[in-house]
Amino acid sequence: MTDTIQRPQTPTTGEPRASARVRSLLAEMTLDEKLAQLVGWWVDRGAGNVAPMQGEMATSGDYDEATRHGLGHLTRVYGTRPVDPVERASWLWREQRRLRSETRLGIPALVHEECLTGLAAWQAATFPTPLAWGASFDPELVERMARLIGGSMRDLGVHQGLAPVLDVIRDPRWGRVDECIAEDPYVVGTIGTAYVKGLQAAGVHATLKHFVGYSTSAAGRNHAPAQVGPRFVEDVLLPPFEMAVLDGGVRSVMNSYAEIDGVPVAGTPSYLTDVLRRRWGFDGVVVSDYFSVAFLQVMHAVAADRGEAAALALEAGIDVELPTGDAYLEPLAERVRNGEVDEALVDRAVLRVLAEKDELGLLDETFETPPPTSIDLDSAEHRAIARQLADESVVVLTNDGVLPLVRGADGADGAGPASIAVVGPNGDSAEALMGCYSFVNHVLAHHPGVPLGIELPTVADGLRTELPATQVVVEAGCGVEGADRSRIAAAVAAARAAEVAVVVVGDRAGLFGRGTVGEGNDVESLELPGVQRELVEAVVATGTPTVMVVLSGRPYAVGWAVSGAGAPAAVVQAFFPGEEGGSAVAGVLTGSVEPSGHLPVSLPRSAGAQPFSYLHPVLGGPSEVTSADSTPVLPFGHGLSYTSWRRSDLVVDHAEVAAGGSFVVSVTVANTGARPGTDLVQLYAHDVVGSVTRPVAQLLGYARVPLDPGEEARVAFRVPTARLALTDRHHRRVVEPGDVELWVGGSCAERETEAAVRITGEAYPVTIADERLVGVEIGTPVPS
Repeated sequence: MTDTIQRPQTPTTGEPRASARVRSLLAEMTLDEKLAQLVGWWVDRGAGNVAPMQGEMATSGDYDEATRHGLGHLTRVYGTRPVDPVERASWLWREQRRLRSETRLGIPALVHEECLTGLAAWQAATFPTPLAWGASFDPELVERMARLIGGSMRDLGVHQGLAPVLDVIRDPRWGRVDECIAEDPYVVGTIGTAYVKGLQAAGVHATLKHFVGYSTSAAGRNHAPAQVGPRFVEDVLLPPFEMAVLDGGVRSVMNSYAEIDGVPVAGTPSYLTDVLRRRWGFDGVVVSDYFSVAFLQVMHAVAADRGEAAALALEAGIDVELPTGDAYLEPLAERVRNGEVDEALVDRAVLRVLAEKDELGLLDETFETPPPTSIDLDSAEHRAIARQLADESVVVLTNDGVLPLVRGADGADGAGPASIAVVGPNGDSAEALMGCYSFVNHVLAHHPGVPLGIELPTVADGLRTELPATQVVVEAGCGVEGADRSRIAAAVAAARAAEVAVVVVGDRAGLFGRGTVGEGNDVESLELPGVQRELVEAVVATGTPTVMVVLSGRPYAVGWAVSGAGAPAAVVQAFFPGEEGGSAVAGVLTGSVEPSGHLPVSLPRSAGAQPFSYLHPVLGGPSEVTSADSTPVLPFGHGLSYTSWRRSDLVVDHAEVAAGGSFVVSVTVANTGARPGTDLVQLYAHDVVGSVTRPVAQLLGYARVPLDPGEEARVAFRVPTARLALTDRHHRRVVEPGDVELWVGGSCAERETEAAVRITGEAYPVTIADERLVGVEIGTPVPS
């Protein structure tokens, strides 16, 4: 069997991995030169806020003075206003030469930038949002995407990317859900680790965000306290980070803004040192989330001033203060000089920073060769990967037969509808295709009149391209937000006159109140924003076959559209599918693209049922002891195809396996329909009895399996029993003996074929040397 499991790196004490050269350099440094390496400088903060409380917090002073002793990081030189990338790369090259020649030690700055959905720079490709990565269930493709992003960054002189986000989704009311991958830790871990590998293969260091607990904030509010226990942290929140550290070899980690049980992560060594470094052996650099060191004073109130905040953060394990040096410069210097902070803590952080620069080749870089005068940040290769990932991420939620709009196989034959009414605020909107960390929504929203810089065909554009003989009429009907109903009548008239209506609704991503989803855009309701539901219902009432497309950064409570009287004929979900997303959605609607996306999050029943996860124990689901039903409208893993599938003959290689060992479980999947397609084979488990309560369903492994009509394949999963590990009553991470139910189906809620395995022996203590990943082998497809 092909073994996709990678062994962890050799554990270390977490102390800096520094060469003799680096240690010698440290020995030469004055305190001012050391502290200069531990801070960033925001050269150009732009016209609008792109970080929390940016206007109040960014107070770095004079740039020339701040770089007199050198500089650790240059903060977001491309991503805070629209600058010509070639011109800015030339400026950056000259600035690095200045730091080389005009500071005493000649140490260049490390340049970091956001890169969650592509490099956050004007004219750079914008890929689907991470929630779409999760919907694709395709780590290999995400790795290829990240390698392209990393290549663009290196071309521009950027060394570190602030991605991926490995927060496990717990509450869709939280605005930053669109930056997250899934509600399942294993999906988050495997896809996030793939992103790390791709970015770092291009020579750019990835940065894990946000370590740890950020997504568990009370009521889904940004920066709200996280009231979660240590077992939940261990079993749900830490595993994705552990995978990215041990299996991905990530070189940078960013702290979470969260306070867990009253203790801010940025001010305690419990996570940043004890778990990250001592347990996992991470020897890279920890950077602060923007202003989080100062937030220890102004938001958490656990520090009396910036100096005390700096002391807490440095001892906790934060090596670099970003985006500026508000705490790690003068306030920290004063405490070191008066003996309140041991300079050895400063030295430890400086060694890590210098070791990272050494690893990136910065200490040897002379900057003799200027950057290229032509840089293509949105090449044909970028767009091809963006299109493939968008294609794979579109999820068909319901379909009464109206889709595909073109009846021939693969959309190649047959006639499309004579006319289509594209209705809704997102039907002809480029901004609706992208998340809050896309450059268009993150930065250009503050610069009206500046061209988008990249081609962004909308859903309406995509349908015109797919169906050149079809009349496509566009009517917005309403805005994404607001109560203006004046345009609904025109949209209804257009739908009534058309053969098919496609109503495109959902979100507009932005930051801190500018938009309906994104950082700082948390909500109390999970109903579609504004009057969009009224628009959909009015169009459906015309009797014209109606397809509802949701372009969003979170799942909405659209149970009314999924079933019952007045529901559209089909519902399609696309989580901000990026620059090629309009074309991808159109391809799925017409049938030129076979839908293969699946829900990486449960489709919520209501805001009142949150937080919810399919990983709930028995008491987390419906029962006779409560009148409130948390059952989602559609379950995790759900996604329809234009063909049909049969999963059968689930078999385990041995009925019993020793705790700490592994077992192989195999299943046959067959394409029983008339069209080619790709099935997502999902292997689930339920630990029947545990010393602590266990989830009613847990995804063990998954695989995308493409098959032609009439073909079948045998899919085998090699499962380490560590995939079933839990934190027991003594807070030990163990694999317990006992019976485990196994099944494969179209979602976590469908047991199409079942088996069982018994884990034997004593409880097995899990260490970082144990396998974390499930190996997958797909047999050669054969006629069924």
